[in-house]
Amino acid sequence: MDPTHQGPGEYGQTPGTSDGTDGSDPSDVRRRPSRESNAADFGQPTPQQVRVVQVTVGDLLLTVNPVDGSEVEACPPGYEPDAPVRRTPAERAAHERAGAPPVPAGPPAPQLPLLERQEERERLVALLARGRNVRLTGQAGSGRTALLDAVAADCTDLAPDGVVRLSGHRRTAADLLYGLFDATHLAPLHRPGPEELLALVRSIGAVVIVDDLEIGGAALDGLLEATPECAFLFGTTPDLTPPGVDAHLEEVLLAGLGRAASLELLAKVVERPLTEDERNWAGDLWFESEGLPLRFVQAGSLLRQRDRLNTDPAAFDEYDYFEPRPDDAPPVPEAPTAESLDVPLPSLGEGAAPAVLLASRLSEAARETLRFTVALGGEVPHQAHLPALVGDTHADAALGELAGCGLLSPAGPRYRLAAGVLAQLEAGGYAEEAAAHARTAAQHYAWWVSHPSVTPQRAVAESDAIVAAMGRLVPDGEAGQASAAVLLARSAAPALAAGMSWGAWEKALRAGQEAARIAGEVAEEAYFHHELGVLALCSGNLDRARTELETSISMRGALADKSGAVAGRRALALVADRSGGFAPPARPQAAAEVPAVRHDLLAGTPPFGLPAAPLFTRQTAEEEPTVVAPFPAAAPKAGGGRAVLGGARRNLAAAGAGALLIAVLGTVVTLGLTAGDTEEPGGSRNVTTEQSSPESTEDDETPADEPADVPAPDDGAPGSEVSATPGASGSAAPTTSGSPSPAPSSPDGSSPGTGEPSSGPSSSAPGEPTPTRSSPRPSQSTSTGPTVTPSESEPDPDPTPSETSPTETPDPGPPPPDTSASASGPAESATATATATATTEAPAESEDPTEAAA
Repeated sequence: MDPTHQGPGEYGQTPGTSDGTDGSDPSDVRRRPSRESNAADFGQPTPQQVRVVQVTVGDLLLTVNPVDGSEVEACPPGYEPDAPVRRTPAERAAHERAGAPPVPAGPPAPQLPLLERQEERERLVALLARGRNVRLTGQAGSGRTALLDAVAADCTDLAPDGVVRLSGHRRTAADLLYGLFDATHLAPLHRPGPEELLALVRSIGAVVIVDDLEIGGAALDGLLEATPECAFLFGTTPDLTPPGVDAHLEEVLLAGLGRAASLELLAKVVERPLTEDERNWAGDLWFESEGLPLRFVQAGSLLRQRDRLNTDPAAFDEYDYFEPRPDDAPPVPEAPTAESLDVPLPSLGEGAAPAVLLASRLSEAARETLRFTVALGGEVPHQAHLPALVGDTHADAALGELAGCGLLSPAGPRYRLAAGVLAQLEAGGYAEEAAAHARTAAQHYAWWVSHPSVTPQRAVAESDAIVAAMGRLVPDGEAGQASAAVLLARSAAPALAAGMSWGAWEKALRAGQEAARIAGEVAEEAYFHHELGVLALCSGNLDRARTELETSISMRGALADKSGAVAGRRALALVADRSGGFAPPARPQAAAEVPAVRHDLLAGTPPFGLPAAPLFTRQTAEEEPTVVAPFPAAAPKAGGGRAVLGGARRNLAAAGAGALLIAVLGTVVTLGLTAGDTEEPGGSRNVTTEQSSPESTEDDETPADEPADVPAPDDGAPGSEVSATPGASGSAAPTTSGSPSPAPSSPDGSSPGTGEPSSGPSSSAPGEPTPTRSSPRPSQSTSTGPTVTPSESEPDPDPTPSETSPTETPDPGPPPPDTSASASGPAESATATATATATTEAPAESEDPTEAAA
């Protein structure tokens, strides 16, 4: 298939027609690709093109990729499917014929009448005409299918959407709903979502006949509630769980035939009048089988075989009509005369369980077909597969032989063994080589379903046999059986997904996952986990999807499967979007800014007093910068948790770095404010910087980066004060970190002789002793951040604000008020130093107006 072309050439067909009426070259239709390739020169086969199919599922676009696994995304603009349209009566009839079982090869079987069923037939039609739902209950082999066929023919004009025939064999309620939608609507490559499906089926008005129903209870109640405009007729067995009382389901029981009707049916099958011995034998059989029609059909087949043996004793030997008799074979006995017709009637036990006796008189191809059918759990392969499976070119005629003997019954688009035949054949030894036959069937189906000419619809028609082959091989402990099941599941799963048979798709995936686990094929097991996660996501089961996808991603990560892991992460991101209650983003356009990552910090208050805040990163199509910006917190869902959406690793790293930067800056500011707020009134703070300010002028008497030569008094002397040069905000003059350099000042805080505030470290009068107290500092420091030294002292009686030195880094707060306090007495102060390094450049400080005036 051409991956860029989704037209008729999708599965090995060319777009043109054979007659060239569409303008194409007729010679291109049967043209084969060249066998000459570079790969063939190196001994490698030519690689086949991968069959990729895109299916819309609700508002999702599913790309079935057999290599790396299916991919699912929000349906982009331009890929929205057309609205489903109702089928016309002609289209419904064609759809019903396509879903009917194939006509067996060979002479047509006689049409049997419907005996003693007229009363039930009229009652069923009357109930359906009134819009009632009916349940037809009868034993297996009681003729339910024949009665349902007759009722369907009588109800063709009762409903606007006609009559819909469905098979309930191994089907769930969801399978039946999608089958009803497909029978009445035309929507190619579109599978409606659960809500859309319910809205569509509520408007369907049809008579729905479901044979071999296997669901009951709440599942059946949900099916009836979802389709209020439909009248259902279910064919079930008595052991099925009945629906609830609110279902309002009518019950019709189907009993066996009477003695006279049973003898009449037997004569119709034999196509001749019965003898007295045959009538007596049939009477005993009627008492034994309780009048089940299936038993008399099979008994009529025994009588026909008896008639052939009476006329031709070699009719059922080991040499059938398609195989020539060898020369060393025993001679054919002469035809018996009328006096020598002594073939006895079957015993009563053989008449009640005639499967083994009937099979012994069939051809070898028919018996081999029965062995494959027993290995597949009663599922009969399509007649087109029988020549390859059996190894006989004429094996397709075996289906006609089995159907003519009453050993088969129709089940949807195919056949399966009739009721009770499987157990009889297993007891007769037909299951001795079941494992080998199942493995042969699995290998054949794996090759067949992978062929480019096989459409998904044909694969869906064989889904029951495919799933049955895997089910037989998975629990088998023989070597190689699990690997054959893995190969079959790996080949069939994409075709079943593209064919919209998701019930069979899920069964194949689960069987393949179990087989891969047994066989130890980790890569295949990861593939099946991925497909199960995609299936759960499309079905709306987000929890199951998350579990399967996470398992697949971990396995593929261990195997270094990069492409598979990427596909799993994409699907997991979509699961996170849907579980968080956010609409899936559209496909990014050129140079469009779209959300890339959303990450909510943990709830609560982190350390350093910063509140938790979600982060949101954006990226453009042209460049990919990482921007951290606040985003409104998502409202908590009913479950109580906050949605956390993952994203790319680089965005998560940028978000974490931004959060750490904010925390560090907040810590610095918080500690600085806390240290300033804990001072007593009248206290002073010494602010020292370890680099000179760029605003220093030539008027400075002592450079900021050189210490002042001022003698230090003895510590603990009475009347000593802490040396400080108060600025506009009460901060001290800056010094270098090489040596302590306190700035002297007069007791009243002003320069001697002028009465103005001191403007530098040498503002004290010459010769005046200035007692100071300082603490030792490190000899050198390369830090560029400020050093804040808060101190406490006795109140000053008459403090005066001084100008801010050009080399100072003033506090950004407002100037302190002009208050007076006592400055006499001993001063005791405690000095605490906190140093923090910021990653951003400090802003330039403004000068105080008093400094400009000075």
